[in-house]
Amino acid sequence: MSSPQTDSGAAAPRYARVLTIAGSDSGGGAGIQADLKTFAALGCYGMTAITALTAQNTQGVQGIHGVDASFLKAQIAAVVEDIGVDAVKIGMLHAPEVVEVVAWAIDHYALRHVVLDPVMVATSGDALIEPPTVAVLVQQLFPRVSLITPNLDEAGLLLKRPLNSVSQLDAACQDLLAMGARAVLLKGGHLPGDTLTDVLASGDVPAAHWPRLSGPRIHSRNVHGTGCTLSSAIAAHLALGFDLTGAVQAAHAYVRGALQAGAGVVTGHGHGPLNHGYAPRPTQVVQGPD
Repeated sequence: MSSPQTDSGAAAPRYARVLTIAGSDSGGGAGIQADLKTFAALGCYGMTAITALTAQNTQGVQGIHGVDASFLKAQIAAVVEDIGVDAVKIGMLHAPEVVEVVAWAIDHYALRHVVLDPVMVATSGDALIEPPTVAVLVQQLFPRVSLITPNLDEAGLLLKRPLNSVSQLDAACQDLLAMGARAVLLKGGHLPGDTLTDVLASGDVPAAHWPRLSGPRIHSRNVHGTGCTLSSAIAAHLALGFDLTGAVQAAHAYVRGALQAGAGVVTGHGHGPLNHGYAPRPTQVVQGPD
């Protein structure tokens, strides 16, 4: 696919484009709804390929309706072949054939800057993925994506052991890299204590030099969609030209701001959303080839 050009033959200006391949949250706090809010707040043009519909609110998931793999493929093709993509966020993938379509798309379209949030358990505790799908996800996607962003519960499911202390984070990252991941952002938010620590690990950097992102805990019931928002913010910053470490740091700061801004707001009767639009940026126009 050739890039659009101006009358002078130069590449036409365009928006920084981010595609989310994920499930829909009818309550608006997580999934593609959180992704699109994040993309817009960070100045990116957001697009979607929906993997599943959920009947969901702040109190939990009442139902899941999976989208057929062939229709997911059609959604991805429609977006990539016309508009183009600078970065991708992957969220809820409910079935092996859906994972396989996403793996095909990454290869077929040479998609770059792909962030995988291995969504397995909702904030409410509801399971969102079956064990056979987890195995295919690890095999097919870990080696293909730029970064995976598991929380401790998800990492524990992947590694088949509990993670309950900061001292275990580095070893867990090593093991996730050994499973095929190219880079891992292991999120420590589920650990107790007043200071939270995330670790950004990659296979080409010695563990002693892995960046650690720490900050004081923000006490809030409004944490629904935090993981979706973080992975989307990383993808958005990658689309804007940040390197991986810079994108993770910038996304981390954005999420902390959104948590803080939304902490005192009541939405629904359970875990409410972040304030995604607390400091919106204009949509960024970039120049250059597709």
